[in-house]
Amino acid sequence: MTTTTAPSGATAADTAGAAATTIASRVRDRARATPDRVAMREKVRGVWSELSWASYWDTVTTVAHGLLSLGVRPGDRVAVLAENRREWLWTDVAAVAVRGATVGLYPTNPAGEIAYLLAHSGARVLVAEDQEQVDKVLDVIDDCPDLEHVVYLEPRGVRGRYSHRALLHWDDFLALGTAHRVAHPGAVDDLMAAAADTDLATLIYTSGTTGRPKGAMLTNANVDFAVRTVTDGAGLADPPPGPGDLILSYLPLCHVAERVFTTWSNAGAGMQVNFAESIATVPANLREVQPTLLFGVPRIWEKILATVTTRIATASPLKRAVARFWLRVSDRIGARLVATGGRHTPATRLAYAIGWLFCYRALRERIGMRRVRYAASGAAPIAPEVLRFFMGIGVPMHEVYGMTENSAVATGNHPGRVKLGTVGEPQPGVELRIDEATGEILTRSPGVFAGYRDDPAATAAVLEPDGWLHTGDVGEWVDGTHVRITGRAKDIMITAGGKNIGPAGIENELKASPYVKEAVLIGDRRPYLVALIGIEPDTVGQWAQARRLAYTTYRDLTTKPEVVELVRTVVDEVNRRHPPVEQVKRFRLLPKELDQDDGELTATQKVRREAVTRAFADLVDDLYGPGGDR
Repeated sequence: MTTTTAPSGATAADTAGAAATTIASRVRDRARATPDRVAMREKVRGVWSELSWASYWDTVTTVAHGLLSLGVRPGDRVAVLAENRREWLWTDVAAVAVRGATVGLYPTNPAGEIAYLLAHSGARVLVAEDQEQVDKVLDVIDDCPDLEHVVYLEPRGVRGRYSHRALLHWDDFLALGTAHRVAHPGAVDDLMAAAADTDLATLIYTSGTTGRPKGAMLTNANVDFAVRTVTDGAGLADPPPGPGDLILSYLPLCHVAERVFTTWSNAGAGMQVNFAESIATVPANLREVQPTLLFGVPRIWEKILATVTTRIATASPLKRAVARFWLRVSDRIGARLVATGGRHTPATRLAYAIGWLFCYRALRERIGMRRVRYAASGAAPIAPEVLRFFMGIGVPMHEVYGMTENSAVATGNHPGRVKLGTVGEPQPGVELRIDEATGEILTRSPGVFAGYRDDPAATAAVLEPDGWLHTGDVGEWVDGTHVRITGRAKDIMITAGGKNIGPAGIENELKASPYVKEAVLIGDRRPYLVALIGIEPDTVGQWAQARRLAYTTYRDLTTKPEVVELVRTVVDEVNRRHPPVEQVKRFRLLPKELDQDDGELTATQKVRREAVTRAFADLVDDLYGPGGDR
């Protein structure tokens, strides 16, 4: 196999023999060094409540003893089914402290998926948030032979009403931990002292876009590599993250990207975690917290841009004119920053300083990004136009790349060396090569996982004996230093004319419009490309109201000829940037929003392409029929 390899610094061999360091030992050491500093904040009855590092570690110790009192032993799995909150971190760190491993479950998972994940992981203890999650678990508990205890956090609707032997309220669980701590004061310390690099730290399940989720096993060594890469200054912000930084935790903690920022980097760098109240309150919580470091998946950045566009369109004429003028200026600033790798010139610095007084400060305050000094987008491709918008208004944007199987650490755009449209350079300690025959990206580093749980065939399919990981992503080098991802190998379409097309880039260009929420390109073994497009209901709805266009439901809105023409302008604009073979010849608007419960989206909101194509086969057939150009 012929490959191209980038210089990468340290390799796995350089870290061999290092003493085991875990997120538990990092939290413990930080509590000893800075006991009174604020580790995290969470809203309690509408008021931000602070938790110090000393209190954080003290509670983790009690939770760890509680796990021991329930019979958890080294190698056992402890599952969490809850929104982002303090108990998630307490349980996560405590499980590692007793040499167990955490399994995160999405709160949106239906009961059937929960049954599969609990049974496959062999979790012995589950921490569930509330009655809704408890109900789902009790419906399938007979299918989870290893599950012995369900610790619920919110007593309302559960305590005093349910009598299942497995149920245990969080307060009673802590009481067990306190008693165990008194009776066996050195038990947790002894287990931590015996921790090994090869101990399983967490089991993270893949999104399952093409089948059953697979349990990726990440060890203490994997996690420690990710922590060091993100927090030592070489792989992320400049200056490196530290105790003075604030982050907002809002993406699901069972996703590896959020775990990197909320749990692992919090322990490694000491930055303060602020938990969003819910995904619905993220905009308000961003404004309250004004974080200094911010990570988001593309959908978040696209949604914020769509909101800005909508608010400007509905503002008073004077405010609208002022905003549009300064956004035209920011677009020129962004274009210049793209050309300079993210470095200001004297001219852009002056233009931005003036714009800060008249527009950008208020705009960034409004979207909760006034103090952001480093922002990153990852977990899925994003349109460069979206990144350029944020760069232009002063938010330092960096696209990064990683996956669960390499502990979310592969490449990143570094401050001052940003190449828009790429996912950056290999991170320190990461070897990366691109197979010249297939174009697939392979990585090797101390962050590469130990394999998939109970699935040697799947492990062998992606992990070479010498440690190289097949990512499944297709890419190319840009200027010999940066990597551009052109698509997923499994998604590459070959048209009837023999043209290979990666759909992700075109789909992301469509989704860069504030009026488009989802775009699914179709064309494999077909004569031309077509698209199924889901509208953004909020922005399209406001657009329709401004034009006095009456509608009742989402489906009704998609049938309006005016809305179809609105989307057609978006499609036409994207088509102008591509040669004819890569243009969307026809499209249809999806009559409903894609939904996880219908199997159209994964828990991470990734589109299940085959499922969508099957569900809307009538639309696809129509697009390729004689009347498809309607």
